[in-house]
Amino acid sequence: MQATIWHNPKCGTSRKTLAILEATPGVDLTVIEYLKNPPSRSKLEQLFRDAGMTPQEGLRVRGSPAEELGLTKDDATADQILDAMAREPMLINRPLVETDKGVRLCRPQDIVQDIL
Repeated sequence: MQATIWHNPKCGTSRKTLAILEATPGVDLTVIEYLKNPPSRSKLEQLFRDAGMTPQEGLRVRGSPAEELGLTKDDATADQILDAMAREPMLINRPLVETDKGVRLCRPQDIVQDIL
């Protein structure tokens, strides 16, 4: 099974999710440090759609400039959030994991089991 994790090595949940993926037999793993190599806007749109979540649900608020940018307001649109995430990848909540079985925002890390 092919799996891709959009990973932040400074995040404990991301490290724990990566460890689960690495320990799972038969997983061909691609690790993308998304702060260094951010996904495109269209890739983000696809990931959130495949995860069954909105960009608002994938927005990282804590430790990011989301509030200052007005992205947590009720009138912030999905397009505004996706555009901001594409410019500032620190706004993307993590870790996102994509496999043949789907996409999940793995918070908590055990959610990754749903797509393995």
